[in-house]
Amino acid sequence: MPSRRDQIRMSDDELREFLAEHRVVTCATIGPNGRPHLMPLWYSVDGVELRGWTYAKSQKARNLERDARATLQVEDGEQYNELRGVMMECDVEVERDPAQVAGYGRKLFARFGATGGDVDAMIEKQAPKRIGMRFTPTRIVSWDHRKLGGAY
Repeated sequence: MPSRRDQIRMSDDELREFLAEHRVVTCATIGPNGRPHLMPLWYSVDGVELRGWTYAKSQKARNLERDARATLQVEDGEQYNELRGVMMECDVEVERDPAQVAGYGRKLFARFGATGGDVDAMIEKQAPKRIGMRFTPTRIVSWDHRKLGGAY
């Protein structure tokens, strides 16, 4: 008999679909005091890799300069039988080249349906002040309590 953990794990296709339908991830980095620093972050998806951007002077960016690891979580649902999500422990590659960072920004804004001249101009203006972040999972844990059919 499969464990409950095995019963609620998302398949690879379910995981990709789940990540594609959401837009905000909670990003945990390690702050200067050794405690987790949690912040919401828009993301784009490339398979199971997530990408985002942030201001280069942000606490998140400073934390990644010290320790290029992060834990990400995307979650959904309110009642126990609706809960689903994914937690990914990731290695993070930081991109500083403004032209490349602008590409991260374009992908993010395209996910929200924002494209065109004004958006491109804003992204180009913002890119030199930002970093791009590529999150490559080293461990993935997923859950979908809907698979339990209401049983606890």
